[in-house]
Amino acid sequence: MRWCREVHVSPLVVASRIGVSRMQVWRTSREDDLYPYHDQRVQHMQPGNHAQRLDLCHRVTAHLDVLSLILLTDEASFTRDGINNLRNTHTWSHHNPHATCVTHFQRRFSVNVWCGVVGNRLIRPFVFYNNLTGNTYEAFLRHEIPGLLEDIPLMMSQMYFQHDGAMPHYTRRVRKFLNESFPNRWLGRRGPVAWPP
Repeated sequence: MRWCREVHVSPLVVASRIGVSRMQVWRTSREDDLYPYHDQRVQHMQPGNHAQRLDLCHRVTAHLDVLSLILLTDEASFTRDGINNLRNTHTWSHHNPHATCVTHFQRRFSVNVWCGVVGNRLIRPFVFYNNLTGNTYEAFLRHEIPGLLEDIPLMMSQMYFQHDGAMPHYTRRVRKFLNESFPNRWLGRRGPVAWPP
């Protein structure tokens, strides 16, 4: 028995459409070497993005010695909004212990973590406990980056700074600071070297 190979159709929907059990759909999909895979989110590319990326690749390959001088940076947000699958959590006991798990989903929690890499060195993470704004990012660049880089043998006068096009990175104050601290040596949105999507 073969069934339609629609991309986002659950076995339960297929079973109800063709009038068989869900297990029969699973068995048939396994016989046809079909497996469920999770979607992976990727950045949508706009026309012209490929040319920008190619331009950056040409710049880098023309100056390979600069690669070890680029401080590559990014931030990630961590929230409490994750989905907990409690079906995979068990309390093993001879008698029902009426086990409970205390959660705090009513309280919103969010933290931003910055990290950097230069050459073969990982720069220790920095945690932003509030929302990342242009002002907090500029204060971070001005006051925290020098301390985070104090163990790096490179001088900031030689180093290139990279960040992406996130809104806090794009404020006038941040770009002004980067132009002063890394003149013609920063990669980012509207920087001397564009960081393409």
